[in-house]
Amino acid sequence: MNKLQLADYIVFFIYFIIIAAYGYYVYRKKKSAGNSATDFFLAEGALTWWAIGASLIASNISAEHFIGMSGSGFALGLAISTYEWMAAATLIIVAVFFIPVYLKNRIFTMPQFLAKRYNSKVSTIMAVFWLLVYVFVNLTSIIYLGSLAIASISTIPFEWCIAGLSVFSVIVTLGGMKVIGYTDVIQVLVLIVGGLVTTYLALSLLSEKFGYGSDIFKGLAVLRKEAPTHFHMIFDSDHAYYKDLPGLSVLIGGMWINNLAYWGCNQYITQRALGADLKTARRGILFAAFLKLLVPVIAVLPGIVMYVLHQNGMFREEMRDAAGVIKPDHAYPTLMNLLPPGLKGVAFAALTAAIVASLAGKANSISTIFSLDIYKKFFNREASERQLVTTGRWAVIVAMLLAALVTPALKSLDQAYQFIQEYVGFISPGVLAIFLLGFFWKRTTANAALTGALLTIPISTVLKFLPAWTAGAFPDYPFLDRMSITFILIVLIMIVMSLTAKRPVSSGQVIEVDTSMFRVTPGFIFASVIILGILAALYTVFW
Repeated sequence: MNKLQLADYIVFFIYFIIIAAYGYYVYRKKKSAGNSATDFFLAEGALTWWAIGASLIASNISAEHFIGMSGSGFALGLAISTYEWMAAATLIIVAVFFIPVYLKNRIFTMPQFLAKRYNSKVSTIMAVFWLLVYVFVNLTSIIYLGSLAIASISTIPFEWCIAGLSVFSVIVTLGGMKVIGYTDVIQVLVLIVGGLVTTYLALSLLSEKFGYGSDIFKGLAVLRKEAPTHFHMIFDSDHAYYKDLPGLSVLIGGMWINNLAYWGCNQYITQRALGADLKTARRGILFAAFLKLLVPVIAVLPGIVMYVLHQNGMFREEMRDAAGVIKPDHAYPTLMNLLPPGLKGVAFAALTAAIVASLAGKANSISTIFSLDIYKKFFNREASERQLVTTGRWAVIVAMLLAALVTPALKSLDQAYQFIQEYVGFISPGVLAIFLLGFFWKRTTANAALTGALLTIPISTVLKFLPAWTAGAFPDYPFLDRMSITFILIVLIMIVMSLTAKRPVSSGQVIEVDTSMFRVTPGFIFASVIILGILAALYTVFW
């Protein structure tokens, strides 16, 4: 199989130089970035709406989309796009109801919100949870999938790919949120253009394979004809992948919990908007919602193309691992190897852009939470701005080093995207319950929130393994349904505890919320209607 050629390395080198030079320019443009904690962690007031939107997508889209989501596209089809298309609807809700609360109350980190609304104990427990998930699930899975892809299309060994991605990401992250935000604009442009080029060539190849020439629309028609089962968004209960995407639960159940927790209560997502005013933040989030609609085109369709080609006798060996087992996550790297020199470099740069941008975003959030919610609170309450920034930079280096050391352990995964969704979902129900009740029910107590935080992982674990422990006597629920059950149980427990509490919550602990915060402009409403209309049309066509 063809590896990267000289032209590909030249394209990638140009991309690297542009990112490095632009990042350095942004960093030098405002030298206070090295001294101001709010500037380093939040780029306060410096990001425009388009930079916020681009940075949201860049932090979100990574190797788990190009590699993991394409792998899921190969295995189960367009239905995996639900994560992206439902996220577009979720972003509208976050822009209307979540961001105003954070900005009104000057919230910079998610643990800070918990400390202000509840107490430091709840805040610290969740801060530790988030740090563990970000380092050992998010960072490791992105580095693993990215290294797998790069090693598959180049002559660079897997271990060196891990080291290179980690170092590149650290370099970008050390410049602070402003550097990340503005370089993400270039990263998003590269990953979308590169992703669209890859999808175009994949459909052209499929069209040629079936004798229609290089006509991508004919290629789409071939996909619908050759893989009709891969174009259903809602699975029946007897579908082979029902447990991954359990029917209507993707529209009215656990998918909402997953998305609201991710987009509304997640440090490395909300952090992009926390340094802006409300109008700018909302515009940026809407821009991200529009971009979300494009993701399945560049991430899922290539996987379905590889499925059809594989079913028709092509790439039998490329889709297997050393043991001869078909690995869906090999779909995108295999497809990239079919690209001609130069264009493969574009796709390679797009993949790397997605990986580095996402790693940088997560690493910056790790440094923010550790510096502001752990270091300053427990180790140095009088820490200066410079000390906080220095601590944040060291946190980036240590976190990336830990993730790089753990990454090789993920080699046994089949569909990494589903792994990420399921195990992040162990904490999401409790997080969402704590935040929603903290926002909108003044009576919620700190003890109830603490109980919710402590119970979310045990309840999720019991629901996952109880069927095996009881030899099938307990139902084996799909993980999205387990998230719904866990969320409902935690909400009920928190409500009961709050209602039976002897001491009502003090007024100083209540987050400031009023209905005027949720008013939106006619332009926002118009854009939201367009997004929701597109989603309704997509689900109607591919039901």
